Parts: sequence; C-alpha cells; structure tokens
Amino acid sequence: MLKTLLDALALISTWEVIIAMFAASVYGLVIGSLPGLSATMATALLVPVTFYLSPIAAIATIVAASSMAIFSGDIPGALLRIPGTPASAAYADEAYAMTRKGQAELALGAGVWFSAVGGIAGVLSLMILAPPLAEIALSFSTFEYFWLALLGLMCATLVARSSPVKAIAGMFIGLLVSCIGIENPGGVPRFTFGITDLFGGIEPIPALVGVFAVAQVMRAMLTPEPPPLPRRKFGSIMAGQWKLTRKYHWQMTRGNIVGIIIGVLPGAGADMAAWVSYAMSKRFSKEKEKFGTGHVEGLVEAGASNNASIASGWVPSLLFGIPGDTIAAIAIGVLYMKGLNPGPTLFTEKASSMYAIYLMFIIANILMIPLGIAMIRVAAYILLAPRSTVMPIIMLCCAVGSFAIGNNMFGVVTVAAFGVIGYVMEANGYPVAAMVLGIVMGTMVEQAFVTSLIKSDGSVLPFFERPVAAILAAMAIGALLWPVMVWVWRKLKPAQTVAATTR
Repeated sequence: MLKTLLDALALISTWEVIIAMFAASVYGLVIGSLPGLSATMATALLVPVTFYLSPIAAIATIVAASSMAIFSGDIPGALLRIPGTPASAAYADEAYAMTRKGQAELALGAGVWFSAVGGIAGVLSLMILAPPLAEIALSFSTFEYFWLALLGLMCATLVARSSPVKAIAGMFIGLLVSCIGIENPGGVPRFTFGITDLFGGIEPIPALVGVFAVAQVMRAMLTPEPPPLPRRKFGSIMAGQWKLTRKYHWQMTRGNIVGIIIGVLPGAGADMAAWVSYAMSKRFSKEKEKFGTGHVEGLVEAGASNNASIASGWVPSLLFGIPGDTIAAIAIGVLYMKGLNPGPTLFTEKASSMYAIYLMFIIANILMIPLGIAMIRVAAYILLAPRSTVMPIIMLCCAVGSFAIGNNMFGVVTVAAFGVIGYVMEANGYPVAAMVLGIVMGTMVEQAFVTSLIKSDGSVLPFFERPVAAILAAMAIGALLWPVMVWVWRKLKPAQTVAATTR
C-alpha cells in the first residue's frame, strides 16, 4: 500500500498535472460563478483539452473543475439571487437573504468552507467503499452486470425531479441513440440511413457537450441579462466558520452522509443532494421559523452535501462504468479515451492511478479554500462580463473541441444537433440527465444481455438463478414498477377520500 501511495504521489507531482489542476481550478471557479453556466457544462467544455493531456493530468482537470464549479455557483446566488449552478439553486434565496442582512461574508464563507469539508468527506467514502466493492465485483458475471446497468437506468428515473414517465422517455431516447452504428453484437448497421459517418455510432462526448453546453447557451440567450452586481468591499470571508462548524456539526455530518448516499445513486448528483439536504435541514431544525429569513443552518448542510456527492459519484463510475451523475458520465468518457477502462480490475491492475485520483480530490478540496476566497473577492469583476461576450466564446470552444475529438466536421454537427435536442427536452420538462445515462450505458446493457443469452443458450432462467443476480433483478424490476405503483396510488387515493366523505 505504501509503495502504491508513493507511486501515486509520483504520478501527480509532475509539472503537467500541477499546472493542469491549478488552471482547471481557476477555470471551474470562473465558469461556476457565471449565472446560468453549470458545473456539468464547465466539465464538458474541458473534454477537448484533455485530448492533449496525459491520463492523470486529464482526470485532474475534470476533478478540479467540477469541485470548484459546484462551490462557485454559490457566489452569484448569494450576491444576485441568481444561482450559478443548479446545485446552488436549493439555497440561493437563503444566501441572498443573508446578504441583504449584511452577512454576505458569512454566507459565502460557509459555502467555501463546508463545500471543502464535504468534498473531503466524499473522497473518504470513495477510498473506503470502492476497494471492498471492487473485490465483490470481481465475482460478477455478465448476468449481474446486466441487472446492475438496468438498475442504474431505473434509479435515474426514480430520482428525477420531473415526471417519472418523462424521465423514462428521456432514458429510452438515450438508449435509441446508443443503438446507432455497427458496434453491436451482430455487427449490423442500425439507424445509419446510409450515412458513413454514423457507422461508428454517436460518440458520447460530443453528445454530452451538445446537451449541456450548446443547449445552455441557447437557453441563456433567450433569458434576460442578470442585473449588474453592486460594488462592495468584502470583509473577512472565513471569520466565524469554526464557530459554525462546532454549532452545526451534526447538520454538517448529516449533509455529508446524505451527499455520499445520493452521489452513489446513478443519475442523482450534486443538484439532488443539495435540494434533499436543504429540505432535511429545514424539516429537522429547531429554528424552522428562521428559514427563508437568512439563516445559515441550511447553507451548512446543503453546502456539505453537494460537494460530498461529487466524489462519491465516482464509486459506481470507477467500479462498473455506471455514472453517479452527469459529471461522472463525462469522466467515464475521458477514462475510456485515456485507456483507464472503468471496472473492478482497475483497482488491481492500476492501483496507483486510483490512489492518484483520491489524492487529486483531496488537493482540489484543499485548494478550494484559498482560491475560493480569492474568487469571492474578484467576483465583482467576473460577474460584470456581458453575456453577449461570454456565450460566443463558449460556442467557439464547443465547435473547436468537437472537431478536435474526431478530426472531422461530423463531430461539430453532432454537437449542434444534440444542443437542439437538449434545449427542446429541457423546455418540455424531459430531463437530459436520463438521456445521457441511456447514451453512456446503452452499449453496456445490450452487450451484457446478448452475451448472457449466448452463455445460457437462449434461456432466461440464469438471469434469476444466481443469488446476486436475483437480488439485483428484484431491485431493478421494483424500480421499474415503482412509478406505476405511485400513479395507481394517486388515482385510488382521491376515490377513497370521496367514498369516506359520502359516508
């Protein structure tokens, strides 16, 4: 273990990794602080850059940028009441109320401090959970992998904030996209319509850049410009944070635990963790009446939760190639591109690379404190950047990056097409995260299913005969039937109420 740790330190001690991590941290802070630009979009825009980096430096940029962007979304939320990222939307009103009370430093300080603490808690969960789960996963066959992938898809529909039916529809769109091309067990061209560029299928990375970056630009250009930030001089950002830690230590711990659990669930991510933790903080608080008036308790719990989910979301990603959230889905694409194929053998064959990822998460969250404080102080200048200047630059990055990945114009067309698809889906309440999971995991589901049928000579009984496969099958089928059961219950409940009142 000591030798592996030393090897990991050697991997991350190169100038390439150090510079890449620092630059990605600054980049993530800037993108996350701009209203309307999400952490997922910041990560997606980095993918073309990783094409030219070594594997460890490439992962370092993803880790640093995503961690920083999740935190810096709190800055415009507290100062303008405009959340920089969806994760910050859960407590933007509370943070803004604190600013109006003259407590902007306390609100922003809580954001940076508890985000860093939550991030480190998430890393510890990754270090503790991943190795033993990898040992168990080594005994998995294609039967277990099929049910596990299907369970991941179903969980994504359960945790979606929109209608479960729309989430399932989005997932099926993603599965349909993953069927395009000849990379299937039969080697038969599907949905190519005679277009040779489609023979290789739709690459997940351009699709992700399209639905998260281009679609975000389209939405931003159709919404009003945010109000200018009033100029003000900040006092001490970290003053009082240790006192808050001692006072709200249980809320911080609960936020960390909730964030870790939600991060492991496929398709949930930091957005869901922040909303759930803020709601729990309000539900179990001894000072419920203070919520909404500028009370820091909700910020402590939700801030710790959203960053804890970032690292724990890598647990299913590294073990099974099942993304815990959309950022992890992008990371999976980068891992495959760099030859670090996710799976349990990754922990035995390339253990030093795994320890390097752990260390990079810890370093990123420690860096968050000084860089976050600096970012808060220069926020007045960053937030003055006009949208008409920022958006064309983002579009240019999308076009150049998508061309660089495949070195042809088809990548640019793919990004543009999925930008339109992502915009239309979001506008009609269909979660793009479910579609992304379908694109990323569709091939895995199909290959595991077909391989299992070949092994069993066409029989479906082995899918249920193995103990672990039977448990996973029960969970997956239960997740599939759950939306139907909820719908039936909602239909029957009014009828029962009417019957009771007539008596």
